[in-house]
Amino acid sequence: MPAASRVSLLAGPSSGLEMRIEKIREAAERVAGSAGLEVVDIEWKVGRQRFLRVILDKPGGVNHGDCERVSHELGVILDVEELIPGSAGYVLEVTSPGLDRKLTKPGEFERFRGRRARISLSQPVENQTFFEGRLAGYTEGRVQLEVNGRELALPFEWIRKAQLVVEW
Repeated sequence: MPAASRVSLLAGPSSGLEMRIEKIREAAERVAGSAGLEVVDIEWKVGRQRFLRVILDKPGGVNHGDCERVSHELGVILDVEELIPGSAGYVLEVTSPGLDRKLTKPGEFERFRGRRARISLSQPVENQTFFEGRLAGYTEGRVQLEVNGRELALPFEWIRKAQLVVEW
């Protein structure tokens, strides 16, 4: 799953935002970084409303105050620098990744070692493309996943989708 997957652009080519999404990411990373936060993902959706979601994280988790601060500061930058074109307005949502967060970077598979995860692959490993098991780390380009007492090595570049499973 390459780093480019960190931006979800769910709009058609006529949205006028494709060229500015990296500038939006840069602005979000500047604001988040100054607060000790990391931008995990950015999603842009166009439907009845234009919707920009910025997903943040930090060791120990994100709190409401973190989201509020980034939302306020980023909103000002987006408007002043006119990073979102048009007069139609938009909704800005700043949030945490949640308990069932997506896993998109190699370090996350190591960070969440011991947690349950679901992983879908673009190519089969042992005749399967879907796995659910316990994360056992990341080594040499492969995600280690313990499934039914066996440890599998899943090529990182084959991962289409990976996310944590909420355990109650």
